[in-house]
Amino acid sequence: MSCGCFGASTIKRKSSPARNPNEDDGIAIDNVRNFSDKELRLATDNYDPRNKIGRGGFGTVYQGTLRDGRKVAVKTLSAGSRQGVREFLAEIKTISNVKHPNLVELIGCCVQGPSRILVYEYVENNSLDRALLGTRNTGIKLDWRRRSAICMGTARGLAFLHEELVPHIVHRDIKASNILLDKDFNPKIGDFGLAKLFPDDITHISTRIAGTTGYLAPEYALGGQLTLKADVYSFGVLVLEIISGKSSSRETWGGTEKVLLEWAWQLHEEGRLLELVDPEIGEFPEEEVIRYMKVAFFCSQAAANRRPLMSQVVDMLSRKIRLNEKELTAPGFYQNSGESSKKNLFSESTSNQTHSLPPTITQEGNVK
Repeated sequence: MSCGCFGASTIKRKSSPARNPNEDDGIAIDNVRNFSDKELRLATDNYDPRNKIGRGGFGTVYQGTLRDGRKVAVKTLSAGSRQGVREFLAEIKTISNVKHPNLVELIGCCVQGPSRILVYEYVENNSLDRALLGTRNTGIKLDWRRRSAICMGTARGLAFLHEELVPHIVHRDIKASNILLDKDFNPKIGDFGLAKLFPDDITHISTRIAGTTGYLAPEYALGGQLTLKADVYSFGVLVLEIISGKSSSRETWGGTEKVLLEWAWQLHEEGRLLELVDPEIGEFPEEEVIRYMKVAFFCSQAAANRRPLMSQVVDMLSRKIRLNEKELTAPGFYQNSGESSKKNLFSESTSNQTHSLPPTITQEGNVK
C-alpha cells in the first residue's frame, strides 16, 4: 500500500501585518496582537500565584482572561534572558503564521520595557506531562483511545512543521510537558522557544545543545548535529512514555540502570514488550499497542538516516504502510553518565545526516 504525500507548501502571509511594539526594530509581525503590560496584568490579576499553570526553563505561565472574556495562557519569559527585542520579535515572526489543529496558537505578545511576554490560546487539560506522569489525582482517565489519538495528533503536528512549512521548523524540545491537551484531549504542540528554522538546501546545522535529557537524539546530544530527525527521535521516546505511563528520565528499569528506551528494547528482544504497558490504560488492542511501540523503535534508531520522516510515521501508525521489522536495529541511547548504554550509541553510524528514506520503506511506501 502506498503512503500519503506531504508536499512542502509555503504558508500564505497577509499583506497588511500589524505594527510591532518597537517600531525601530523594523520587523513586521503577521497575525499577532500586541498587548500592553497593563492589559496582561489585568488579565492575570497582576500575575497572581493562584493563576500559575506552569513553569519551564524560559519562564512562568499564567492563566488569564482578556476583557472580551477569552481565556489565554500568558507566558512571562525569564528576566535573565539575554535575548534582545529584535531577536524576540524575529522569533515571534517565525511562529506567528504557524496554524495547525495540533499546534498551540500564538495570539499575541508584549514587548514593553523589560517585559518579554507571549500570549497563547488556553488549553483546558493542561499538559500531557501532568495528565500522564503526574500524581494521577487529576481525575483524568487516559485510555488507549485517547493515548493513541495523542500519538497520532502529535505526529501530524510534527509532520506539518517538518514538511509543509517553508522554511521547515525543527522544534528541538518535544516532550510530555510541551504537549498540551484541549477539552477533548486533542494534543497541541507548544513551547517553540528552542525552535530552529531549517531551509531545504541544507542537511543539518551545528548548534548549541538544547532540549531535555532522555529525549535527545545521540548525534545531537554528543555532537550538536541538528536535523529534523532529532524531533523524530524525541517523538519515539514520547510514544513509549505515553504507552508506559512513565517518564523517560527515570534511570532504573527492570532493576538495572537503564533508560526507558533501553528497557523497552530489552523487553522487545525478550518477547515481553506488553509488560511495558501502563495498567491504567485498561483494556487495549494488543496488536495495535505493539505496533505503536515498534514505530517508536523505528523513530529512535541510532542513525538519523534510518529514522522515518514524520509523514511516514503518521502512515506507519495508521497502517497505511507495513513495518519492515527485519530492518529494525537497536535504538540509540544517551545518558549523561554511566557506561551501561554507551555501547549502543554507535550501533549505527551517526555521521550520515541525510534525509533519504529509511530502509523500512521504499519510495512507494511498501516493504522492500
